[in-house]
Amino acid sequence: MNADDLRTRAAALDEQHAATDLRDRFDLPDGVVYLDGNSLGALPRGVAERVRDVVEREWGRDLIASWNTHDWWDAPLRVGDRVGRLVGAAPGQVVVGESTSVRLHQALHAAAAMRPRRRTVLTDPGSFPTDLYMVDAVAAQVGWTVEHVVPQDVPGRLAGTDDVAAVLLSHVDYRVGRLWDMAGITRAAHDAGALAVWDLCHTAGAVPVGLDEHGVDLAVGCTYKYLNGGPGSPAYLYVARRHQESFANVLAGWQGHADPFAMSPGYRPATGISRARVGTTPMLSLLALEAALDAFDGVEVADVRARSLSLTAFLRKCVEALVPDVEIASPHEDARRGSQVALRHPDAYGVTQALIARGVVGDFRSPDVVRLGVAAPYLTHAQMLTAALELAAVLAGGEQHDERWAARSTVT
Repeated sequence: MNADDLRTRAAALDEQHAATDLRDRFDLPDGVVYLDGNSLGALPRGVAERVRDVVEREWGRDLIASWNTHDWWDAPLRVGDRVGRLVGAAPGQVVVGESTSVRLHQALHAAAAMRPRRRTVLTDPGSFPTDLYMVDAVAAQVGWTVEHVVPQDVPGRLAGTDDVAAVLLSHVDYRVGRLWDMAGITRAAHDAGALAVWDLCHTAGAVPVGLDEHGVDLAVGCTYKYLNGGPGSPAYLYVARRHQESFANVLAGWQGHADPFAMSPGYRPATGISRARVGTTPMLSLLALEAALDAFDGVEVADVRARSLSLTAFLRKCVEALVPDVEIASPHEDARRGSQVALRHPDAYGVTQALIARGVVGDFRSPDVVRLGVAAPYLTHAQMLTAALELAAVLAGGEQHDERWAARSTVT
């Protein structure tokens, strides 16, 4: 297909998916094709006003009374339930606060306590570095051996074994967007008596997760990617209801206490998901996230996923037609693809920067990946074609070799 054919096809697809076009719920700059929502989601409308109200009225005038009058105290649980809806968790199983690293630290320690006689944890060597660093650190603390196994080989490794305490995997490969089989791997873990711990950072809000449906034990995730919570917005922890009374919180902070305002000297854990609370969550970030989640009001993640699959498939088609020499690293099959299209190029950093200079914002992942994240609610098929056309122009002009890209920025 040529560019004119693709343009006609883009218009038809945008008409077909008009019901899930939510661009009017976001505040994006004109002339930008934003393909980095898998690193930092766009700003939902209403968030700036909500933060201003929190600062000026709730904090500025109501002061400390806001913990009660504006229910700041219960916000980690209230917002947790809203995140829970988007990841397939019934109310009372998700708490928001802390960072993903902290939440993962809690989850892994809890898993170790639930399987005290097992000494192996399985994880993907291609996981996001935080996950690898954290599992190594916790393993050293609890006496685990870390075994690296690619996700498709995990069921085979688990078959007939009784030594594995937990399996820690990311739901999607953050570099190339390959979506892993949560249901099958979780089932294999349970068949072997192990716990399934999932990192949802790159799928929550973009892909139906189904934590309850698939029997996941523990899960963590950030909220600043497809959930659009803002830079540094707090992470969340899911503890399946069946595990909550045995959940041992390694970070026994005061807000996880059964009676936090008794200020008693000994720790007694709260009931339910509240026992996974730690300390005071930064309220400006938490309440900004709460407002950001309004963008999902009335929206089913399955519908977001349908739009995402159409967008990513069309972006792939455009790249194949207009830039056939570029390798597409993301899976072709819908069932195996997250919400991104990753390209491989020896000058990937320069390609990424040249695209940004042309108004197509993606990001670079070492050593050779151009990541184009597709946050479906605010992107169109026409923009997918624009991205491919700009990529073709970058490579035709050799713009990836511009001396401006010789030195890499700190954040790539």
